[in-house]
Amino acid sequence: MTKRICVGILLIIIGFQYVTAQEEVENTIPVMDTLPDANYREDQFYIGITYNILQNRPSGISQNNLSNGLHLGVIRDFPINKKRNKAIGIGLGYSYNAYFHNLKATQTDNGITYQEIESDENFKRNKYRTHIVELPIEFRWRTSTAETYQFWRIYAGFKAGYVLLATSKFVGDSGDLKFTNDDFNRFQYGLTLSAGYNTWNFHVYYGLNQLFKDETKTLEGESFDMNAIKVGLMFYIL
Repeated sequence: MTKRICVGILLIIIGFQYVTAQEEVENTIPVMDTLPDANYREDQFYIGITYNILQNRPSGISQNNLSNGLHLGVIRDFPINKKRNKAIGIGLGYSYNAYFHNLKATQTDNGITYQEIESDENFKRNKYRTHIVELPIEFRWRTSTAETYQFWRIYAGFKAGYVLLATSKFVGDSGDLKFTNDDFNRFQYGLTLSAGYNTWNFHVYYGLNQLFKDETKTLEGESFDMNAIKVGLMFYIL
């Protein structure tokens, strides 16, 4: 389902890119006696698609399948210089993240236990999912003007998030498991960087805190120090 959503989003963005290019051509005709818009700002909707990497995994734990993320929201632009090509951006967004791996979570009367899936156990899917509301804050540099529709940009910043819902899901020969996982840290935060030209931009998020609470351990007593790195594409739409 997530793959279909991502494909649909890409088709919408490609269509938007074509329309924007047509408008760029139409606006190449010189206009006399026009002044830059003193109220020009880059308020934008954003849509991002990422590959999610789990760092500092417990020993023996590896990722499998496509750990993916879908991120969307809106950012308000506050220019800080006369040329209005530098600004602070503050936004509000939503983030869906899936992490596929071989660390099985099982809900018991004494809490949730974590153990590596045995090599002889057949399973179709094992993943954690999070739904997060996010607050991105960016320092923004771009080559845009009020009359320019295509430009270079570098946006560097910080993103704080609150986990609305986290779930664990296992589908295998030993039975199916699905439950809400309260071992996730509710607050997630990290550094972000988006850079590129026009609608298409490289994006990276580096998580500064652990995904799980400090007391979370495997059955072997190994602590969780996992944090997330998300790498992908970010699309900005006016």
